[in-house]
Amino acid sequence: MTALIRAVVETAALRHNLAVVRRQAPHSRIMAVVKANAYGHGSVVAAKALTDADAFAVARLEEGIQLREAGLAHRVLLLEGVFDVAQLSAAARYDFELVVHSALQIHLLQAWRGVHRFKVWLKLDTGMHRLGFLPVDFPAAYRALGECAAVEGPPVLMTHLASADALEDTQTAAQLTTFAGLVAGLPGERSIANTAALFGWPEAQGARGDWVRPGLALYGGSPFAGQHGAQFGLRPAMTLLSQVIAVKTVATGGRVGYGAVWRAPREVRLAVVAAGYADGYPRNTAAGCPVLVNGREARLIGRVSMDMLTVDVTEHAVVAPGDPVVLWGEGVPVESVAAAAGTISWELLCGVSQRVLLDPR
Repeated sequence: MTALIRAVVETAALRHNLAVVRRQAPHSRIMAVVKANAYGHGSVVAAKALTDADAFAVARLEEGIQLREAGLAHRVLLLEGVFDVAQLSAAARYDFELVVHSALQIHLLQAWRGVHRFKVWLKLDTGMHRLGFLPVDFPAAYRALGECAAVEGPPVLMTHLASADALEDTQTAAQLTTFAGLVAGLPGERSIANTAALFGWPEAQGARGDWVRPGLALYGGSPFAGQHGAQFGLRPAMTLLSQVIAVKTVATGGRVGYGAVWRAPREVRLAVVAAGYADGYPRNTAAGCPVLVNGREARLIGRVSMDMLTVDVTEHAVVAPGDPVVLWGEGVPVESVAAAAGTISWELLCGVSQRVLLDPR
């Protein structure tokens, strides 16, 4: 049985993108972010392709366990840390490193009576106001971890940038200044740069630090509006492939799809493609969004349905059921589809549904 829609994951592209990141940050170690099923690419598939990374980062305990059970022995960091004794015990059993961003997590470590000692990453909230200790609370948190018998060595000092993808925004410079002032003179490694900082703030003092934490770049995407990963030498690691299941002609004035929102300005030959929002292709993607049919560009028309979408193939010589369709990836940047859908490429990649066959190569 052949799946109508597949997400082809090119492991060679993952390795290529890691090499690009290495060249971009030659003096830093790389923590490959493989959370959220490696942005939809398959966490184990991606991690096994990215074994040249120095460590992996996941959001939650179960994501890290999946890597360990697949035989990966790299350093693994839990970006959200742990929240109770059972999770802390599991983190010890699987030898995970922990982000510490709250007083609760410090208290859990202080109460730990096991033999395992944890490598921790102390997160500072320098302006994103999501996770992390505020500047006023940072000194006490740092001292508490330094005095905690469960903690191995000085913590890695980290923060997360809220607006590094907005190159004209002053927030990133302010965050970097705040971070530098707080950690000045303290022992321990530093980690600041996500993909956007890695490529957008090369002049920022300390923006890379001892560790960089690329996510989207590893999968071939650009974090910057109006730019594609190829502009940074990156290759798309995922190509979302489907096929034509029907071809028909619509007369001038005929309306296509739910809500009859699209009207044919002339006689149109359309192809029905086996892909829809149940597969992760957004319902609100605007007409005109590009796809490739038989390697040639076509344009979305009508509203995306649950299982199908329609494209204008009037100018194509021959189109028939079974013909291949590229929805994003090689030849159709995911960033272009995200823009047409009014969202970001992260959401598209992470949102590929379970009924789409993951096809690593």
